[in-house]
Amino acid sequence: MLYLRCSPTISTECGAHVQRARPRLRLREGGGSHLMIEWVGRKTIAGYAYLAALATLFTQAMVDVLSPARQGRGETLRVLIRQILFTGVDALPVTSVIALLLGIIIVTQAGTQLPRLGAGGLVGSIIVVTVIRELGPLITAFIVVGRSGTAIATELGNMSVTREVVALRLMGIPISQFVIMPRIVGMVLSMLCLTFYFDVVAVFGGYLVADAQLTIPFSAFVESVTRALSTTDVLMTAIKGLGFGSAVAAVCCYHGLAVQSSYTEVPQQTTRAMINSFVLCLLVDVVVTVPLYL
Repeated sequence: MLYLRCSPTISTECGAHVQRARPRLRLREGGGSHLMIEWVGRKTIAGYAYLAALATLFTQAMVDVLSPARQGRGETLRVLIRQILFTGVDALPVTSVIALLLGIIIVTQAGTQLPRLGAGGLVGSIIVVTVIRELGPLITAFIVVGRSGTAIATELGNMSVTREVVALRLMGIPISQFVIMPRIVGMVLSMLCLTFYFDVVAVFGGYLVADAQLTIPFSAFVESVTRALSTTDVLMTAIKGLGFGSAVAAVCCYHGLAVQSSYTEVPQQTTRAMINSFVLCLLVDVVVTVPLYL
């Protein structure tokens, strides 16, 4: 057999060559954590700036409501009515179907499980807690986001691309007064009415199942719901409806006007408006709901 033996000199040179060939991927000690902290800080500052911009937009719209301009009131009123019709009236069919199915599902589950636990009389409380307090306002907000919120973002985005917004500003027409304010007010009012409508239809859907499956009379079912329903529940539903409507309208108007000059920005900003609306509605829901149980 033939054995090859490297001399110390060659061995040293080979080791040095291999050492030089290795990639030097040395990070400073603690560099990764510093980058993470910096990223979190940037995102936090951007989030606060985003919320401040939304608050400014909504506040200016409310100021315009309290001090409307003398000129152009007819056009502003027409935009407001169109927004209410599109967001509220046109959404009644899909809202009715979803609310009816939700009430049927919840009472079906409750009517199947509660009697086994000896709590069959709590059907009204289940309806109040799950639908009127939580799911009713939240699902209504999601319906409005999918139908009207995306439509507002797309409409304002196209107006920005075609320079209609710039033309209005050049003519001295305030954008907040004639473009933003009627859409925000129309969506807030529509959201409030749709929320209560959703709750009523969901309760009716629950009664259909209670009457067919649990053989509960109409009077007994209504008494169970009204006994569990309190003024706090109604007030919370109203606050959530107003809060969700304000959040969705402000977000969608903001992202629609954020479009600069390209049509490709319109679907991008519309998607961001939809996602941010969902997140902001959940945030408002937490802020309103959690203090009630503390």
